[in-house]
Amino acid sequence: MQLSGKKILVTGADGFIGSHLTEHLVRSGYDVRAFVLYNSFNSWGWLDESEAAVKASLDVFAGDVRDPHGVRAAMRGCDVVLHLAALIAIPYSYHSPDTYIDTNVKGTLNIVQAARELGVQRVVHTSTSEVYGTARFVPMTEEHPLQGQSPYSASKIGADQVALSFHLSFGTPVAVIRPFNTYGPRQSARAVIPTIITQIAAGESQVRLGATHPTRDFNYVQDTVRAFVAVAESDAAVGRVINAGSNYEVSIGETARTIARLMNRTIEVRSDSERLRPAESEVERLWSDNRLARQLTGWTPQYAGLDGFERGLRETIEWFSAPAHLARYKAARYNV
Repeated sequence: MQLSGKKILVTGADGFIGSHLTEHLVRSGYDVRAFVLYNSFNSWGWLDESEAAVKASLDVFAGDVRDPHGVRAAMRGCDVVLHLAALIAIPYSYHSPDTYIDTNVKGTLNIVQAARELGVQRVVHTSTSEVYGTARFVPMTEEHPLQGQSPYSASKIGADQVALSFHLSFGTPVAVIRPFNTYGPRQSARAVIPTIITQIAAGESQVRLGATHPTRDFNYVQDTVRAFVAVAESDAAVGRVINAGSNYEVSIGETARTIARLMNRTIEVRSDSERLRPAESEVERLWSDNRLARQLTGWTPQYAGLDGFERGLRETIEWFSAPAHLARYKAARYNV
């Protein structure tokens, strides 16, 4: 399916990945409606930082995915829905799990229910590599078992299954994209790469982290954005779960050392007990097999391997190191 000529709704358009995706779609000439979380400040989140031409082209809907009536209103007249709206912070899910069920599970139900009723042509639902839990085999294919090692991951497993159930039960044209660890400009400091960069950029020589031995498959945000478009356009992706990963594994500790080297700084990594997940909740290893994405959509990461990872880190460091951007982050505090 070609996206040209289609009205595209992006939920979570005010967030990290959502804002980059929305900007990419608008710059590519697509007709985009941006679903942002309603607030009394009339803030569009990160879209407030977009260039004037992007903002002028946007059709913005302020609402809440937990409200089925608002969701239906937002989706009316749309052909394609890229559903990114979710609560994603793992530590916050430990003490406020109910909000994750409401937002992630019920919110997704509202999306696919409205898609069914309105005859939407394509829904791309956003999953996460966290649903796999600690790798039982690597690289991890879409057939890897699901393990809810945090309330967040459990809520996303539930959301994924709700989305897929509407395809199996009613023929709703749903595809599930499963990004591995996306990073880049605008990411929240609750994520490890911004945590490292902001502490170093703020002048810290002792960088406080949680566990440093787990490994991750990091993906630069522009690769993730391209994967969303590729999945949305692929008819073969309907009814499928598709990993969006770099197929490159690196530890948190090595990531910190790489960032310090790229920033020309010498650091000492210190373990902060406040930042540690409960032992059985920590995902020890993630490493994506991305062959299915290549086969079904033709997508391949442009920031792959060590060279690609360092290139993405340089771009991320440059953005976070800008004084105006760094000032938005509280590097000295743990961001739950």
